[in-house]
Amino acid sequence: MNNTKKPRLNLGSNSHPSTPLVRLGIPCGKKRLSFSVVGATKNESCLTGSTARRYLAHLVGLWPVFCLLSNLMLPVQTQAIPPKMRSVQVCDDQRGFIFEEDRSQFVPWGFNYDHDEGGRLLEDYWETEWPKIEDDFREMKELGANVVRIHLQLGKFMQRPDEPNVTALDKLTRLVELAEKLQLYLDITGLGCYHKKDVPLWYDGLSEKARWDVQARFWEAVAEVSANSPAIFCYDLMNEPVVPGGKRKPGDWLGPAFAGKHFVQFVTLDQAGRPRPTIARQWIKHLTAAIRKHDRRHLITVGLVSWSLDRPGLTSGFVPENIIADVDFLSVHLYPEKSGLDKAIDTLRGFSVGKPLVIEETFPLNCSFPELEEFVDKSQTIASGWMGFYWGKTPQECRQSKEIVDALMLGWLELFKKRADAIKQHQGPSVGAKP
Repeated sequence: MNNTKKPRLNLGSNSHPSTPLVRLGIPCGKKRLSFSVVGATKNESCLTGSTARRYLAHLVGLWPVFCLLSNLMLPVQTQAIPPKMRSVQVCDDQRGFIFEEDRSQFVPWGFNYDHDEGGRLLEDYWETEWPKIEDDFREMKELGANVVRIHLQLGKFMQRPDEPNVTALDKLTRLVELAEKLQLYLDITGLGCYHKKDVPLWYDGLSEKARWDVQARFWEAVAEVSANSPAIFCYDLMNEPVVPGGKRKPGDWLGPAFAGKHFVQFVTLDQAGRPRPTIARQWIKHLTAAIRKHDRRHLITVGLVSWSLDRPGLTSGFVPENIIADVDFLSVHLYPEKSGLDKAIDTLRGFSVGKPLVIEETFPLNCSFPELEEFVDKSQTIASGWMGFYWGKTPQECRQSKEIVDALMLGWLELFKKRADAIKQHQGPSVGAKP
């Protein structure tokens, strides 16, 4: 029979005053938990040799108890868990947007995050300056945005005609995760050729069919990595596509540059006797089919120039009445001109053809801030969403600048923030689902 006296743990006061008592302390979380070993001598308190092994065996067995007691003694700290992001859909009456889960209204109010204050595109700095992107997204959220439009260049996402750039897709995935974390929805606009130096030579040399096929592979790759995220508001097939009238010279796929960037692209170089709206529809259907291979729920649109209406003068070929059946909602880029608000509203009405209408780009380029605010107010009976611009400078940074462009941006950001709450609650055409 083994009469060896086993050490006992005393977590309270010394209930055995006649027994040698050694105090021990071990870390547990942010506390150091002290307790007594009853029956240990001063020499044994060093926990060496067989005594150490004996004591440690008891300590290991009771370690969960120590941690539990320690945690109970810690002050309770609560951290707010953000609500689960809900998916956006078109409401049943085709006049606005709702959240799929509870059928409540969603009004897009946000920014184009197309370039930074230095004119760099997103892909130019997301490899080396990711904290800047996080800061910019937080700032847009604080200003009252619920949607951010990002612009992706084809040349950065397609290494070859049949090979997507995995590194770029990984960055996009990380950006989608950031949007989820901040509860911001993304308007993913693709196929950009904004910087001509980033356009692959092989891409410009393709035929119409081969080019469309590469564009379809781009969208397949993007949709595959984005399909499961509730943070996707929509896929915008291309920024300001145009079907030319007649024939263009080989490789001449881009419109004139504006501020060093090519915003307009042609979807074919040769009309070849085909009706322009027919070409536009065929192009939309080709790219939509590519997206729907991986993502059958997120919305699809195309960002149209304001001169897309079937009216005398310059037209894009993407006539709203002709393409409306092939998209989930229409997007228009409309910049009111000074003393021309009535004309802008009349143009906007031309895009209201039975599905939600989003003003995907607007800004006081050619009008005053009061005029732009009046335009937003008057458009609420027609449009279901609005997006301006954010170029990486906060209002405070714009105030400290002496540049004219920063003064312009400051006025816009102050207007945006002032109107954010009211706009996102507006009850114009976005009246929710049918009962």
